[in-house]
Amino acid sequence: MRLTEARRRGRRRDRDRPLLVSRWRETADRHLTPLQRSLLITWISFGVTFGTVRVITHGIRGGWLPWGNISAGGEHVHHYNIGIATLTGVGLIAVRGDERAVGHPAVAAAYGCGTALICDEFALLLDLQDVYWAKQGRISVDVSLGVLSVLGAYLTAKPFWHEIGRVTRHHVVAAAKRHGATT
Repeated sequence: MRLTEARRRGRRRDRDRPLLVSRWRETADRHLTPLQRSLLITWISFGVTFGTVRVITHGIRGGWLPWGNISAGGEHVHHYNIGIATLTGVGLIAVRGDERAVGHPAVAAAYGCGTALICDEFALLLDLQDVYWAKQGRISVDVSLGVLSVLGAYLTAKPFWHEIGRVTRHHVVAAAKRHGATT
C-alpha cells in the first residue's frame, strides 16, 4: 500500500510537532514558579501514593495480591514508619540547605509520598492501636484525603491547569481536523 505525497507530508508534519506532553511541559515552564512546581509535585505525589497504598493494602487484606505485609523480626512494619523515614530524609536535605537539592522535584515528590504514608495510618498513630481496618470513619477519611489531594493540586497552580486545559483542547481539535482531512 503506497502513501500519497499529501499523506506523507502530513505524517512528517505530525512528527515535527511537539507531543502533547511537550506542550504541557512548555505550559508548566511558562505558568509555574519554582514554588508552585514543587507544591504541585508534592500534592500529586501525595494523591498518587495515597491511592496506591489504599489499593495495595486492600489487595493484601483481600488476598488478591501475591505478596503480604512487610515484617521485620516477626513484627509488622506499618507504612507510616516508611513515611517517617522518608520525611526524615527530606528534612535532612532541607537542613543541609543546598538550593539545588531543596528545590529538586524528587524532594517534593518524596515529601508528598512520605506525608501520604503517614496520613494513611494516622488513626493508628493517634490511638496507638491498629484500628486501620475499623469501619468507623474509614470511608470518610479516604474520601477526605483524596479530595484534599486533588483540591491542593488544583489550587496550587490554578492558572496552570486552565492553560493545560486550553492547550489540550487545541491539540485534540487540531488532531481531529487532521484526522478528518486524511480520511
